[in-house]
Amino acid sequence: MIKSAGSPDMILHNGIVWCGYAEGIRQAVAIGQGTVLATGSDEEILALKGAETDLIDLNGQFATPGLNDDHLHLISTGLSMQWVDASPESAPTLAILLDKLRKRAQETPKGGWVLARGYDQVKLDVGRHPHKSELDQVTSCHPLMLVRACGHISIFNSRAFELANVNASTPAPAGGVIETVNGTLTGMVAENAQSVLRAAIPVPSQNDLIDAIERAGKYLLSYGITSCMDAAVGQVDGFAEIHAYNKAKKEGRLPVRVWLTLLGDPGNSVVDEAYAAGLVSGAGDDWLRVGAVKIFLDGSAGGRTAWMSQPYLGEDNTGVQILSDDKLEKLVAEHHAQGYQLACHAIGDRAIGQLITAYEKALAAVPDADRRHRIEHCGFSTEAQHKRMLAAGIYPCPQQAFIYDFGDSYISVLGEERALSSYPLKTWVDLGFKPGTGSDSPVCLPNPFPNLYSMVTRKTWKGTVMDAGQRVPMDKALQAYTEHGAFSQKAETIKGRIVAGQLADIAVFSRNLLDASPEEILHDTQCILTIVAGEVVYDRSTAA
Repeated sequence: MIKSAGSPDMILHNGIVWCGYAEGIRQAVAIGQGTVLATGSDEEILALKGAETDLIDLNGQFATPGLNDDHLHLISTGLSMQWVDASPESAPTLAILLDKLRKRAQETPKGGWVLARGYDQVKLDVGRHPHKSELDQVTSCHPLMLVRACGHISIFNSRAFELANVNASTPAPAGGVIETVNGTLTGMVAENAQSVLRAAIPVPSQNDLIDAIERAGKYLLSYGITSCMDAAVGQVDGFAEIHAYNKAKKEGRLPVRVWLTLLGDPGNSVVDEAYAAGLVSGAGDDWLRVGAVKIFLDGSAGGRTAWMSQPYLGEDNTGVQILSDDKLEKLVAEHHAQGYQLACHAIGDRAIGQLITAYEKALAAVPDADRRHRIEHCGFSTEAQHKRMLAAGIYPCPQQAFIYDFGDSYISVLGEERALSSYPLKTWVDLGFKPGTGSDSPVCLPNPFPNLYSMVTRKTWKGTVMDAGQRVPMDKALQAYTEHGAFSQKAETIKGRIVAGQLADIAVFSRNLLDASPEEILHDTQCILTIVAGEVVYDRSTAA
């Protein structure tokens, strides 16, 4: 226990307080001025109580550092919360999905867009992507966009293609696909080509963006998530998103701490504007900080667009290479020299190799032993690539929720030999990479319990075991969700543990995660209390 001058503002006591992987369990924690003052036994900490100290009796419940989702899209999550829910849980069959879209069209003024997200063709009863003709039967007077869970593939109806002036002969942009079969559009559009169709969708207003930030942030708090990375700021409305974040913070409408990752894709980049405004990595404060630059190198494995060295099963297709080597290396070198950390999307092994090479060259030209360039997702990395990453100080930033949600999809498109060992968490931990975890919401729900479940069991939603050798114990899983998430943001001295001097961000759960069964964690655990900067910001007992 470390005592601090003055009485605590708050004391949590009579609990099981997991302070961190190295720190272990305490009974109580004292909080003052938004930071942790001390941890210890009930007797030690209650002795610090002052006349104005608020006492919270945890009643034996389990507290952890606030969770840190290492990769999600906060604005997109908030916006899509108002779209049609096309997830397998909500729409397990094509008929149900089409009916939900039809009902939304009936509620939408003529000409307005019908937007939906979350389907996975592997989980649909028909085992395939919906077709444009089927969406046309839903509505002919509304443009419609149905986004696959991964976000790398969308299906559009005929009205949407008409508004975007796209037909079967329209060439796809580099790094994109506009699918046709026998000269006819199927409705499927992948990767960079999605922006061509999405350009016809009205841009959200500034108020819409702030509403989305607040809505999604409050949603995260209900799961005990107090920090996150917004993985592609500028993807929806360019530099206006940075304005929206700062306005949300000024107005007290930023519920969680956000690490901004600036979209750096050619043609859509916000990096030049940010750099001109002095917004480089590290700029900001503990609530809102500029993090890294994000560039997309490939797509998703389940969508068969992740760039692989070997083709997908039954296809002469190795996925999508979005940028040439020269273009990527030039961009990475430029942003590295400007002082940015980079956090680029690479899932397939060829994309990962391409990115490692670009990082190696940038670091050779402008050395920095602690830049911590990240490989977002890093799903199908190889042993040889791990050695190069270790040598260069490059870190994998995975989302273990993918194992639970998409593991069976990986097997269906890649086969067991290539799929089972994907996202090799234990390998990374053993090598010392300090991998975090997250959801990539709205790709997966930000619900942490399937994520934790998959880390300790390596099971998918169907119960398939994706290489039991990659399981980790629960305390390592919690370390990934807390301390390692902070490490990936260069914030491990500020947050991620419940220790004196760190931010008082704390989540309280209904079960002791260290001794509950994986099934209890998955099906019967809730966040009951969330504290940010020493303030209770979510209480399940009073939440609407």
